[in-house]
Amino acid sequence: MSIPILNVLKGVIISFLSTLILLLIFSLILTYSNISENIIAPTIITITAISIFIGSTIANFKMNKNGMLNGALIGGIYLIIIYLFSSIINQEFSLTIYSAIMIIASIICGMFGGVLGINKS
Repeated sequence: MSIPILNVLKGVIISFLSTLILLLIFSLILTYSNISENIIAPTIITITAISIFIGSTIANFKMNKNGMLNGALIGGIYLIIIYLFSSIINQEFSLTIYSAIMIIASIICGMFGGVLGINKS
């Protein structure tokens, strides 16, 4: 296993941890406030994008090149895992407009995070 593959896996793991933390915070806010449940889908898309951005930025700190590619891979692998679990857990799983937005946002945020991570080092 080469170093870039390890960095991509590290980025995916960091993205999942960030997602869990941000979703926990969001669920607490929803539980203890009067915020409308209509904001759940847009907030989940935002949390996913931010988490992938964080994961790809941190994973690419020590890289010298291919930040955009590594970031896109982190976003893509993250979403593949999410959609595989969703389709296993929910038998009626389908792709919607929110799914398309999440796919595009995740890959773009991964790419930006990868570029930022490389340029930060």
